[in-house]
Amino acid sequence: MTAPSRPRRIAIVASRGTLDYAYPPLILATTATSMGWEAGIFFTFYGLDVLHKKKHKKLKVPPLANPAMPVPMPNVLGVLPGMTAAATAMMKGWMRKANLPTLPEFLTMARESGVKLFACSTTMGVMGVAAEDLIEGADVAGAAAFLDFAADADVQLFV
Repeated sequence: MTAPSRPRRIAIVASRGTLDYAYPPLILATTATSMGWEAGIFFTFYGLDVLHKKKHKKLKVPPLANPAMPVPMPNVLGVLPGMTAAATAMMKGWMRKANLPTLPEFLTMARESGVKLFACSTTMGVMGVAAEDLIEGADVAGAAAFLDFAADADVQLFV
């Protein structure tokens, strides 16, 4: 009799705190858990904003020097008042049109599906983020704890 194989695992590092960079790790991790995989996301540096109770609902899309903007935008336009709000509204509109959950809804889905949400303890100290600032279900963990999780991952990504 052979031992049962372990589930596949994905380990993702999320280091950016903008709305356009918050969705990819959550989409990948929740998709992985829906396929029976284990999933963990390590939020570090500005990525901690995704787990921050007050900040995650206010993440924005920066248009300045963003080559992926659908309308080529000279940098001078990206600094005009209201351009960040316009880019953010545009992305939120795309998400609604595609029937994707809002970021807070995605975070709830991730927690409920078993995605491990690692908040980098070292970066929390650097950025002045307290454990009480984090959403429910986020685990404060050092790099060693995440590396232990990632060492057994079939897929490792930095997004």
